Amino acid sequence: MTTATSPSASDTAASAEATDRTIRFIEAVRQQIGKVVVGQDVVVERLLVALFTGGHLLLQGVPGLAKTLLVSTLARTIDLAFARIQFTIDLLPSDILGSEILDQRTNEFRVVKGPMFTNLLLADEINRAAPKVQSALLEAMQERRATIGKETFKLPAPFLVIATQNPVEQSGTFELPEAQLDRFMLCHRLEYPTPAEEREVLKRNLTLGVRREDKGAVARTEFDVLDSGPVGSVEDLVVAMEAVHQVYVSDTFVEHVVELVKRTRHHPRIELGCSPRAGIALTKAARARALICGRAYVVPDDLYALADDVMLHRMRLNYEALAEGYTGATVLRELLDDFGFVSRG
Repeated sequence: MTTATSPSASDTAASAEATDRTIRFIEAVRQQIGKVVVGQDVVVERLLVALFTGGHLLLQGVPGLAKTLLVSTLARTIDLAFARIQFTIDLLPSDILGSEILDQRTNEFRVVKGPMFTNLLLADEINRAAPKVQSALLEAMQERRATIGKETFKLPAPFLVIATQNPVEQSGTFELPEAQLDRFMLCHRLEYPTPAEEREVLKRNLTLGVRREDKGAVARTEFDVLDSGPVGSVEDLVVAMEAVHQVYVSDTFVEHVVELVKRTRHHPRIELGCSPRAGIALTKAARARALICGRAYVVPDDLYALADDVMLHRMRLNYEALAEGYTGATVLRELLDDFGFVSRG
């Protein structure tokens, strides 16, 4: 008969060392991003949550809130392969995945891989592409592989899609299908900066100056600020991903998640509730947030803080609720308050 054994002292020490290394890594990333982007601490946290869990992130916000700058800065802060795709109406699936081309020297077809084959993929203004192009991302986002012609290729590890979307301008855009929205672990809505943060943005911009280039010069932008090397490697990211899986999740927390997700399916104002994928995302994201906050266990505050980003894009209100002026956020707040969580304001 085998008996369960507790972790050895060496295993415990190794786990503590990995956690300490991850905390230092997180702080270094925050400081590096802070050199370029003012404020947006919550967005940076969500970016780290997505990175540490391998989940995909959708950033919604009006133009000018540094969505693209944030993702670009993150890619340069960590030594990851980075690719950006500007989604437009004339984009084709082959522009993302790659295609087979005829090699005239050998008279044989060979595969040319597209920008999808990277670690960090920025899908800029994802809702401007046609549904056929959006669906090309589904296999990659869920299964971490891509099919080109008759061949299927594994995507690099890690692989993460961060998409941006302007929720206001609807001209020339296509609504993201439910299946694709459900693939995004988090959907974060960016807000305008505070007056103090906006003053700091303007002051920093005034000091950028110009950069000489060839015989001329160009005005420097925030994209030129971060000229130092990365502060973390892929190995640091792997250690952080492993540390996330050491964060303790109680049975009570799991029951809370299951019950909250179930209530979205039976609420009288909700037409489409959350899928089981929402519960998985909420639990994984809570683990990552706990680690980022320096804890080895999740707490109800993690659930409350992440509920909007994990659940709102998976919920659809019915016609009666919309006619009465309800929004997904207000209904979710009612659910959380009825569930016993105290509002954080």
